[in-house]
Amino acid sequence: MNRKASLHLEFNPNSHNTNTDKRLQQGLSAVVQIGDALWVANDETTTLESLSPDKPHSSGWHTYSKHRQFSLRDYIELPMSRLSDRKKNKIFEEEGQISEELDIEGLDYRDGYLWLVGSHSWGRRKLDKSDGMDELAVELTVSNRFMLARIPVSDGELAKNISQDDRLWSAAQLLGDHAANELTEALKNDKHFAKFLCIPGKDNGFNIEGLAVIGQRIFVGLRSPILRGWASILELEVEENSLSILRLKKIGPDDRAYRKHFLQLGNLGVRDLCIQGHDLLILAGPSIALDGPVFIFRWAGGANPYGENIIFEDALEKVIEIPHGHGNDHAEGITLFAPHGGDHTHILVVYDDASEHRQKRPNSLKVDIFRLSK
Repeated sequence: MNRKASLHLEFNPNSHNTNTDKRLQQGLSAVVQIGDALWVANDETTTLESLSPDKPHSSGWHTYSKHRQFSLRDYIELPMSRLSDRKKNKIFEEEGQISEELDIEGLDYRDGYLWLVGSHSWGRRKLDKSDGMDELAVELTVSNRFMLARIPVSDGELAKNISQDDRLWSAAQLLGDHAANELTEALKNDKHFAKFLCIPGKDNGFNIEGLAVIGQRIFVGLRSPILRGWASILELEVEENSLSILRLKKIGPDDRAYRKHFLQLGNLGVRDLCIQGHDLLILAGPSIALDGPVFIFRWAGGANPYGENIIFEDALEKVIEIPHGHGNDHAEGITLFAPHGGDHTHILVVYDDASEHRQKRPNSLKVDIFRLSK
């Protein structure tokens, strides 16, 4: 295993997860470094968190204790905000609950924009001990999860619009609503993915986990479906349709709005993506609720692929094995990390279901850093 170190994230005590009783640091799903700051997302919220380094820790790494919380409602339109109270009440009657979480599963930063992607998946109701088996049949079909968006970043702040260099930088999102968007509509006739779109993500249904952006290309990794052991990455490209709306360009064969790449990751799904030079780093883990194994693979040249690809395991380098817990510490997000303002020679990993040993102080979380060999 590559040498591992740790650093500490400290969240404001008055910042909270708006949708559950869990603390923010217990369920991080995505991370990206922008300048000196680490931006993280909890997949059960509608916020982003920015943490900047403050005091050196005894380990030699800085503690990231300057925490600010940004409500995404201030920059983009959440799909469920368009629903009337009457419609929400009808959904509640049919499904027993309403989830307003964005289920953010990927963050990246490129050319002045912070990009985010939701899972684009259906859910299934979680059972309580008082529930009967009928509750397990309840599929949650309405949420804010169908989201691909970008938000300008300037001097460490998010902005809805920025005028700079005779250009207007604007927050924008892929055309869609509370139950679908242009990407899922484009996949409705796809021979690989169409039949999985209406299956809950945790049941091997369509489920995005991972985002990487380079130039005009956007890569989204799929935790599932797994097709006879093969994981999938979709390559997209967007264009501005209006100040706040993005549309997919037709970049694939037969005028498809996407390209497909299938990778042999040892029966694992994609949990996050990260670009290093011309390569694509892939965090791979179980596609269903299992503890492990978890690896980071390198797809050499994967950040600039030609056409569509089938990548066998012998063309992938297994770079790092990531430790996992038992019922906890599930690696969910990675970002290239430049310690102390240096080069990006490390990769930082954040975890969902953080274990107690990562939360030794209230509102604090220990995350892992690994040295990259390339």
